[in-house]
Amino acid sequence: MAAMSGVEERKRAVAEASAELVEPGMRVGLGTGSTVAPLLPALARRAVPRVRYVATSRETAANARALGLAVEEFDGAGALDRLDLAIDGADQVDERWWVVKGGGGAHTREKIVAAAAERFVVIVTAEKLVTAVGPPVPLELLAFGLAATLRALPDAHLRAGAPRSPDQGVLADFTGAFADPAALSAQLAAVPGVVDHGLFPPSMISSVLVADTHGVRELAQPRD
Repeated sequence: MAAMSGVEERKRAVAEASAELVEPGMRVGLGTGSTVAPLLPALARRAVPRVRYVATSRETAANARALGLAVEEFDGAGALDRLDLAIDGADQVDERWWVVKGGGGAHTREKIVAAAAERFVVIVTAEKLVTAVGPPVPLELLAFGLAATLRALPDAHLRAGAPRSPDQGVLADFTGAFADPAALSAQLAAVPGVVDHGLFPPSMISSVLVADTHGVRELAQPRD
């Protein structure tokens, strides 16, 4: 494979590689962000039959439908409740496969879709690989009681001028230093008013595809 010099070229390559994982009749979750964007035309070109898609943002849903992909709603009693595959990007992936997501503000929906999928595949360029995940960690907060929630989280800061989340939550970032993502995950989840945070545990991740200057590769499973 020829060397890939540009980040956008690498994003396209890893997105196209992940599109090859979609098989006829699958139920597939589509993530949000610049690495997922080239996935949509790649899926449209493949035209795999009988695939049912759900999207983690209105933007992804609109772009996918414009390309002819069969996107369904993921809410209501009659919606899909289980997916075969979910594909999404990430802001950070560390050596233990802790993942930070939510730079685009859709991490709550992204986590719901990932949890509903039998297989969750993270696609990134090599720039997103880190030794250990660190701040900022995206947060979605309820508007109700926002001041009280922020008082309980002194290291959380609202995103200035940011739009609301897809479900109208307030977006913020936890910027404090931390060494144990599992402990921070539990701490954030325990604060009333936190809808969800952008830490995704290794147990949720099925595989990680990485594009670097040499091509696309699958990361080896982390050692226990």
